[in-house]
Amino acid sequence: MNREKKTGMSLIVQTVTRWLKGFIFMFGIYLAFYGHLTPGGGFSGGVVIATTFVLLTLAFGRERSLSKLGKVLASVLDCSGALLFLLIATLGILFGGAFFVNFLEKWFPSVNFRLFSAGTIPLSNISIAIKVGASLFMVFIILAVRRVVEVGGRRKLISTEFFETSEKRKDK
Repeated sequence: MNREKKTGMSLIVQTVTRWLKGFIFMFGIYLAFYGHLTPGGGFSGGVVIATTFVLLTLAFGRERSLSKLGKVLASVLDCSGALLFLLIATLGILFGGAFFVNFLEKWFPSVNFRLFSAGTIPLSNISIAIKVGASLFMVFIILAVRRVVEVGGRRKLISTEFFETSEKRKDK
């Protein structure tokens, strides 16, 4: 019998995760977009977005979640979110005369309580959500690949990802 190694949790948990992952992700996006109108914003939206990938990791194993959002892509998103936030703040100097001035609201005033009524604030929320979501997922993945093993009577912290890739290379 040739069985593949099953990773992740039970079939019930995996099925519920398949149903809920899109709703959780969309709720995180909603929190980031409408954070200037309702309780929420970039940080809370980013945390909810990160929990989507944490849930995928717990339910299906880290290989599946890393195929959706790898460490390299998470690092790129983390840095891009920070740079976008800095760019929005710096554009305030260029177009508004001071750091982090809401220059879009000055140029294009709109009706209150609408998505684009806050000028640059939704853009800042989106950039923070990208940064926080990617950062939290990276922290979770880094903690997930660390293991403590006992070598010669002493405990040692190792990273399992390096051993798994070297074993896979030997098999090929």
